[in-house]
Order: sequence, then structure tokens, then C-alpha cells
Amino acid sequence: MLDRRLEHVVAISRYGSFTAAAEKVGLTQSALTRSVKELEGQLGYEIFIRSKTGVTLTEKGKLFAERARTLLEDVRILLRGVTTWQNYYADIVRIGVCPNILQWVLVEPVSHLMKKHPQATLTISGTTFEVALQQLRGGSLDVVLGFDAAFRDHPDIVSEKLPAIRTTLFARRGHPILKVKSLTTADLARYPMIAPSYSRPYESFVQQIYEENSIDPSLRVHLIDHFPLVKRLVSETDAISFCNVSLARSPAFRKHFAAVPHPDFELSHMCLATRRRVPPKPLVRAFIGACKVCMPKMVDLSY
Repeated sequence: MLDRRLEHVVAISRYGSFTAAAEKVGLTQSALTRSVKELEGQLGYEIFIRSKTGVTLTEKGKLFAERARTLLEDVRILLRGVTTWQNYYADIVRIGVCPNILQWVLVEPVSHLMKKHPQATLTISGTTFEVALQQLRGGSLDVVLGFDAAFRDHPDIVSEKLPAIRTTLFARRGHPILKVKSLTTADLARYPMIAPSYSRPYESFVQQIYEENSIDPSLRVHLIDHFPLVKRLVSETDAISFCNVSLARSPAFRKHFAAVPHPDFELSHMCLATRRRVPPKPLVRAFIGACKVCMPKMVDLSY
């Protein structure tokens, strides 16, 4: 069985205090405090920051607590017992999405997966590339949907290529840049830009625009991957951002926005990233299969 101190850490992180957690795990507060102190001594770092108002996780503590929660979930599933192959799909698949704006791509694959395996349980979380990579390596995520350009240089990660999203820049109706006939990087560099991520493939594109014109990108680029907020800011300011070509062509979108007359921003292919040293479990393989079946059929994507 797993070390019970993992349960203690998860309980404290969930309830926000040693007192409440001690009641839930059936220990006295002093016994729970000793348990965590022993664990922190063994690890060589603090998991929690104590204060008069409660406890919060340290940065290392966040990763530890998340991994502990994942391990406990896996043990509970394992102890249910398996009598047939089909029961292997009565499992949890933890899916990361980076940048978060890609979550729309999962609508059809997830629907396909749940129709085929209704006993499955999913957790889907949007995050940054750096956090997703760290969580994937630590086992808190089973698979990550992202861009191949961001994952392919990491030898411990397997990157399964998926379709590429056809993407363009867009601005509000009436934006001065829409009057420019032959757009250059100098024209784009005059305005702020909103990008969903500063990892590849956005990084090189954005850097080129501003650095070619002697402008520090950090002073001009907003990192926001919540598209409703992006649209609001683009509609009310001179900022320019990214969207898929199909959306840019839709009548509802064109009432307020317009594609910037510039060659389509060529994103790299999307991918599904898994750990090389850990073979994907059956439900993860089923999810990957659902993505490969559904994504090529989606009109917003192309190989």
C-alpha cells in the first residue's frame, strides 16, 4: 500500500487546515502535524506554508500534492479489480491542454470516446506548456494536447503528430492596419499583440515581428489564452491576435472583426504528448485513437 502520509498531504491541501484534515483522516492535529514534518524532513523541502489563517502549498508542495492525489486515484481504481478487458476502460484519463485555447479541438474526440466507453472518467485542464510538461513528466497528466513544435525536442516525451490548425491574425473592424496593402513586420510591430502562449510556435513568430524592429516583445505582447477575453480586448483596443481561419470567415465573427491581410500564420501540427518510459494505459490509447479519428474530419483543421 502507499504511504499514508500521501493521504495526509492531500487532505490538508483539500481542506486548507491541519485541524479540518485531521478530522477527515481520523488523527489528532498533533499526530497529523508530526506526520507532515517527518515527510518534509525526508523530502528535504517544505510542502506547506503555515500561517494564522491556515496553510498553503509551496511551489514544490503543489507538485507533490498533485502527484500524491494522482497516485491515490490510481490505487483506488486498481483495487476495484479487473475481470474482463473491457473493465480496463473504467479508468481515469487526465488530459492537459496547452495552450488552453485548444480545448475546443477536443469536443468531437471526447464525445466519441465517451460514447464508446461510458464508464470512463475524464479530467481536462488547460495550462501553460511549461506546467503541462512538468505535470506530464511527474505523472499528474497522462497525455497532453499541444503543438508538436513545443514537445518534439524533449527526448523523454513521445509526440504523436495531429492535424495543423490554419491560423490567421485578426483585428477589430476599422483598425488602421486593415488599410495597409502590403503588410510588413514593421506595420505589425506598431501595435500590441495578444498570444495564447509564449512557447513555440508562437514564440518565434512574435519575436521576429518585434525584434526585427528593435522592440522588446515583453513590452508589447499580452499572454492570454481565454478567447472571450481576447475578443473583448481586440474589439476595444488596437491589439491584434490569432484565430483559426474558419472562424475568421464566419459571418458572426466578421460583424466585429476582420482577418489582417497577411499570409496565414503557419502553426506547427498539433500533437498528443505522452511519457516515453511509461506505456499509455488502455483508456489513454483509446483517447488518442478518438483524436486521430475525429480531428481530420473537422473543417477547421488540415494536414
